[in-house]
Amino acid sequence: MPNLALELGEQSVALGVKSAYGEPLDVDGIAVTPVAITWSGFGAGSDGERDGGGGGGVAIPVGVYVRREEGLRFEPNLVTLLAVAVPFVWVTGRALVRIIRALKK
Repeated sequence: MPNLALELGEQSVALGVKSAYGEPLDVDGIAVTPVAITWSGFGAGSDGERDGGGGGGVAIPVGVYVRREEGLRFEPNLVTLLAVAVPFVWVTGRALVRIIRALKK
């Protein structure tokens, strides 16, 4: 059996930027390019008698680049922005409470 891990690694290198930036689309005369955060992992193994391998990946849409007559502009995905902002605000608030309590003592 050929080395499955090396073959999967070579295929994932080919994805690179293509997995984070989608193909530009033309929507009603406006050029739109989707943007995502992506990561993937692959693995393979053998115990002498059996071989196996697998992989997986995740893509989180973060927004689109929109090209209009006025120029290029990034428009974020509001759902992803909220999913990141809510925990960030919570952690920041907890940190500020602890800092204020420490300063009062």
